[in-house]
Amino acid sequence: MTLFGTAGIRGPVEDVSPSLALAVGQAAGEPGETVVVGRDGRETGPALAAAMEAGLESAGADVRRIGQVPTPALAFASQGRRGVMLTASHNPPEDNGIKLFADGVEYDSDAERTIDDRVASDDAGLARWDEWGDAERLDVLDQYRSAVEGYVRDQFGDQIETDGESASSGPLEGLRIAVDCGNGVGALATPQVLERLGGTVVAVNASVDGHFPGRGSKPTPETLSEFIDFLADGSEARRASDGTRSAENGRATPPRDGGPASTDFDLGLAHDGDADRLVVLGPDGEVIHEDTVLAVVAAHYTAASDAGDPVVVTTPNASARIDERVRAAGGRVERVRLGALHEGIARERVAGSDDTEIVFAAEPWKHIHTAFGGWIDGVASAAVVAALVADAGSTARLREPVTERPYRKVSVECPDDTKADAMAALERDLPEAFPDAAVDTDYGVRLEFEDASWLLVRPSGTEPYVRLYAESESVDELVAEARAVIETAVEKSR
Repeated sequence: MTLFGTAGIRGPVEDVSPSLALAVGQAAGEPGETVVVGRDGRETGPALAAAMEAGLESAGADVRRIGQVPTPALAFASQGRRGVMLTASHNPPEDNGIKLFADGVEYDSDAERTIDDRVASDDAGLARWDEWGDAERLDVLDQYRSAVEGYVRDQFGDQIETDGESASSGPLEGLRIAVDCGNGVGALATPQVLERLGGTVVAVNASVDGHFPGRGSKPTPETLSEFIDFLADGSEARRASDGTRSAENGRATPPRDGGPASTDFDLGLAHDGDADRLVVLGPDGEVIHEDTVLAVVAAHYTAASDAGDPVVVTTPNASARIDERVRAAGGRVERVRLGALHEGIARERVAGSDDTEIVFAAEPWKHIHTAFGGWIDGVASAAVVAALVADAGSTARLREPVTERPYRKVSVECPDDTKADAMAALERDLPEAFPDAAVDTDYGVRLEFEDASWLLVRPSGTEPYVRLYAESESVDELVAEARAVIETAVEKSR
C-alpha cells in the first residue's frame, strides 16, 4: 500500500475521505503527544479535520486546532511537536490531502512508510480508554506572521536613507506590490506581512473560498491571465503619464469592468491554494522564470553566509543558472530527488564539515529558508523576494546577473511497465550520444555541458511518460537529439 506521493497524500475526496483521515490519524497519533491540526479553505476541510482529530485523539494524542492557515503556518506551529495539514495545495477544489510534520519538517520517506504500514495493517491503533487525548483551539496565525516579519527585518534591516539621514522604516518602504492570493489561505498571511514590512499592497482574489472562483488554484501563466493584464494595465498607465507613477498621490486609477483598481506596481506575487508555492511577476505582468527566482534567492543567501562551505540544495530539474549564481557567490549546489528537499538538507548536514552551512533549499516555485525553518514557505519567499526587489531597485536589476537560456520541457510516451528498462538503457545511451557532458544518474539522467547547457531525463511518477527537461542557447537542437535517443530506448524496451 502506498498512500504518499511526492507531497504527502493527495487526491479526490472519494479517496482522501473521512475514513482515510481517521485511519491516518490513528496511525500517526501516540499517547502523550501533542499534534497541531490545520486546514486550507477547501469545502471538504472541516469534515476531514474532524475525522483526523478523532483519529489522533483516539490514539492518545492531544490535538491543538489552528483552523484555516497557510501550510507554512502549520509547519511553523509544529515545531517541538507534530502537525497535520489538510490541503491539496494547487489541486482542483474537488481534491484534498494530508501532510504530516514533525518539529517543523515534513515526514521523510521512512516515517511515511511507517504510517502506510499501520494503515494497511487495519489495526485501529486505539489507546486505552483512559489515555484518549483531548482538543483545544490554538491561535498561531498572528504569531507566524510576526515571525516572518521579524525574520525579514533581521535579514534586510529597518533603516533607509532620507536626505542623508537614517530613518526607521520597513525594508519594503516605497515598494508597490500586487498579490494574487487565488482565493487560498495565503490571503491570511502574505498581504499582512508585506504591509507590516512597509510595502503598499493590493491583494486580489483575497477572500478564502474553497471553490477557487477567481482562478484555478495552481498559478500558471494561463490561470494568472487576468492578474497579468492587471499588472500590464498599471505599467501602461505609468508609460502614458510620461514616466511618473499613476498613483504617486496614493490613489489608484479607476477600476475596469468592476475589477480591482489598476495602478503602477513594482512587483507581482501569486500563490497556490495553501501558499507553499510562489510565482513572481515583473511590473509589466511578465512571469519571471521560477529558476531565475530560485537563482537570485540562492545567491543572496550564499553571499550573506559567513560559512566556509555554503550549500544550496535543489532538485535535478532545476536550471544550471542556479549553479552559476551560487558558484559566483562562493557556494556550491547539491541535488536531491523531487519532493525530498528536507531529506537533502539532512543528508548534506551529515556529509558536510564543520564549515558547511545549508543556506537555502528549493525546487521550482517552492523554497525552504533554512535559517527561518525547515519547511517550504511561500509567505516567507514573498517577503524575501520583495525585499530583494526593493534593495535592487527593480525586478529587472535583480535578475540582470542571471543568464536565462531558452528552456524546454517535453513528454515522451512510455508505458509504465517499460519505464525501468527504458531508463536503464538511457543511462548508457545518453552519455554515449553526448560524450562531452558530465553525467549524473542519481535521479534520472542529467547531463551538464561546459557552456552551462543541461538536460534531464526522468520517468513521470504519475503518468505514462518520460520527461525531458533541457536548457541551452540551442535548445531546439538539443531537445531533438535527446528525444531521438529517448524514443529509441523506449521502443526497444517495449
